[in-house]
Amino acid sequence: MNVNGMGQTYLTPDIAYINIGVNTQGPSASEAVTTNKEQSNAVIEAIKAAGVDAKDIHTTNFSIWSNPQYDDSGQISGTTYVVDNTVNVAMRNLDKLGDLLDSAIEAGANSIYSIQFDVADKTEATKEARASAVEDAMLQAQELADAASLSLGEIQTISFYDSTPGAYFEGKGGGGGVASANATVPIQPGQLVISVTVNVTYTIK
Repeated sequence: MNVNGMGQTYLTPDIAYINIGVNTQGPSASEAVTTNKEQSNAVIEAIKAAGVDAKDIHTTNFSIWSNPQYDDSGQISGTTYVVDNTVNVAMRNLDKLGDLLDSAIEAGANSIYSIQFDVADKTEATKEARASAVEDAMLQAQELADAASLSLGEIQTISFYDSTPGAYFEGKGGGGGVASANATVPIQPGQLVISVTVNVTYTIK
């Protein structure tokens, strides 16, 4: 006999991962890089001042590209250079997340996106979900055996699949900029769900 069982546990996120970027332009690559460096350093200092440890900040992208300018006849009239510098930040105090975003924006960040909420340690919650899934499968097996006037034998195999989708908040960003809010940016982390599905095979008598 094969039965499937499901178990779930609900968790309140205690950490958020955010991509914070600085996008700058200049008439030359060196000027664009210099401007970006100054602006990015200011943003990183603001992030640290908001309570983020240096080990929780790491660069995920640094790129430079040219952006040709065209006149009315379609001819290239000039070239600007664009620099993008993005860091991923782990914020462990969600009560201060809105303040962090405000501080980063005020310091010069103009790209904030892909805020992902998570739980730092899901070990116990995963154990609970697995135990619940096994219990659900065993109850179903017993119900089916009773309905068919059969007796359950030993468990032959157990397989399982864990699923823990993250909670996302798609922020604003891009080349233009992010408008600073008059009040702290409102962010609601919601809940995370750990789902476990098990498949149990019994012998029957």
